[in-house]
Amino acid sequence: MVASSRVDARPKPRRLRAALRLLAVAVAALAVATWISTDGLAAFGGDPSPATLARMKASPRWAGDRFVNVEPTGVMKAGPWDTTRAWLFGPEMRTPTCPLPLVTDAAARLATKPASGLRITWLGHSTTLIEIDGQVVLTDPQWSERASPSRWVGPRRFHPPPLPLADLPHLDAVILSHDHYDHLDMATVRALSARGVTFHAALGVGGHLAAFGVPPDQIVEHEWWQAATLPGGVTLVSTPARHFSGRALRSGRTLWTSWSLVGPAHRVFFSGDTGLTDAFREIAAREGPFDVALLEIGQWHPSWGDIHLGPVGALDAAALLGVERVLPIHWATFELGMHAWSEPAETLVVEAEKRGIHPITPRLGEPVEPTLDPPTPPWWRALPPIAPACP
Repeated sequence: MVASSRVDARPKPRRLRAALRLLAVAVAALAVATWISTDGLAAFGGDPSPATLARMKASPRWAGDRFVNVEPTGVMKAGPWDTTRAWLFGPEMRTPTCPLPLVTDAAARLATKPASGLRITWLGHSTTLIEIDGQVVLTDPQWSERASPSRWVGPRRFHPPPLPLADLPHLDAVILSHDHYDHLDMATVRALSARGVTFHAALGVGGHLAAFGVPPDQIVEHEWWQAATLPGGVTLVSTPARHFSGRALRSGRTLWTSWSLVGPAHRVFFSGDTGLTDAFREIAAREGPFDVALLEIGQWHPSWGDIHLGPVGALDAAALLGVERVLPIHWATFELGMHAWSEPAETLVVEAEKRGIHPITPRLGEPVEPTLDPPTPPWWRALPPIAPACP
């Protein structure tokens, strides 16, 4: 009889136990690292208070267990494999190969009041400092190294913040558009909260702020069209947007919003994150005319349905808003999309000329007065489009 040469494929019990122990150690290490890097999971945020939850359920935007858009956002316009392949293997230069030009003397410039009464300082991504009719409002503040709940992993900044947090002037308000990590950053919120500033946020976001340690008297949550007037006379109006929300597993449990800043002499529109929506017509009719619109142009992709504008969508939005001056935001700070890092700004400038819209493209940290200053040159063109030969 010939002995079988087949080897038993079943793992030996000792080897299986060793593999399971190794897996358990890896899972435990990951859990500890997550706990430490998210400050005991606090960075994921918290749940709304019972009173806020009652307001959420009474909202016309609430659909049983989550907020929904007025217009459907659609489905991805490309298959998951095509999108994944584009994400992993796309040839675009998605991050700058050279240091971006920063204006670092903003604190000194801000010490003098704007001559026109309206000045905007873009500090990266969707973080802007808006000086309007004697009031100072900060939008979607993000000073951390990463757009992530973790200090150790996640999209990293292209550039340092051009203005240190400590050098910010007195703030009359902070406005928050929604709860995604590139717009709502725990470390930044905590630093600003210590200054006693009031946060105006979309409905439900207050639960995150409370989890970060913000006192209740510094939190105001807004349903769409709810307004709050600052002591100096500028009114902050939560206006519709077409997006979504979610931190950790809390998808749709907070509202998203754009903002209209209405002063005695000037008006500013801040888009936050949004796709194109016919609500822009109503916003223009109710809160306009706007001197300038801060519109998101970057970190988007055509296959993602209708949740981001992109550069052409931003120009379409400007037409609906009836505004001629556009200051682009949501670009040149984090890699969150599948395009060359400067492509949205270049497309915006080229297409705006055809439509009679005036783009305002300041350098990072450069204060500009939209109604007074001459057009700003497209600074990104001085940087190499593909290879590292830095100027």
